[in-house]
Amino acid sequence: MTEHGYRWSLEPAALALAHDRVDAWSVRLDVGAEQAAYLAKLLSPDEQARAARFRFNEHRRRFIVARGVLRALLGQYLNRPPERIRFTYSPAGKPALEIDESVRFNVSHSHEMAVYAVTYKREVGIDLEFMRPLDDMERLAAGCFSARENAVWRRLPEVHRQEGFFNCWTRKEAYIKALGQGLSYPLDQFDVSLKPGEPARLLSVTGKPQEATRWTFQAFNPGKNYVAALAVEGQGWRFECWQWSHASVN
Repeated sequence: MTEHGYRWSLEPAALALAHDRVDAWSVRLDVGAEQAAYLAKLLSPDEQARAARFRFNEHRRRFIVARGVLRALLGQYLNRPPERIRFTYSPAGKPALEIDESVRFNVSHSHEMAVYAVTYKREVGIDLEFMRPLDDMERLAAGCFSARENAVWRRLPEVHRQEGFFNCWTRKEAYIKALGQGLSYPLDQFDVSLKPGEPARLLSVTGKPQEATRWTFQAFNPGKNYVAALAVEGQGWRFECWQWSHASVN
């Protein structure tokens, strides 16, 4: 497994998990009305109700496609109809499968793309961001990054600051999502790497000297102007990348 040693492939004919593998999936969310309507039928009543609460059509469509593909994807791994999959949620909102706790997964979406991570008996977190200029980048970094991260970030050349910011943001989000604690975990109490071109790593956690060796990180770019990060429990796993085809659920 290397930082940039991945290749996005079309999905395999059959899906199966292994303890030494982490599967990452990317999917476009900008689908037509017919495809979105089909995916909406796969959602549970509570998911359909949540979709209906979105004010703007594009936000509703993105949610429907992201959740519908999640169900279709997990249905292939579990050999189970996607509409029959049931989720449970941690107090911080992290989803898990009700029927098979050995299969772990996480999902993130931003703009017109979603990414998924699927593992076997390993905790996992994934985060995706669409890189764009932010007027409040300085304020966000000061409020969310650790002192060490801020020092490194401020020393970056101006041309690399946006990439460094989103590197840090996605890696921190992936870690707290893997922990299942969400934003209740203090973001300034752990350090991640962020310099463009350097390997994604958890560097240290305040009060937990062994924590950095418990997790392995992987950064990747699923599309132009998108950056993503994985935080995976343990060592010695290989990274597989797949592109979801919407023809899979027709």
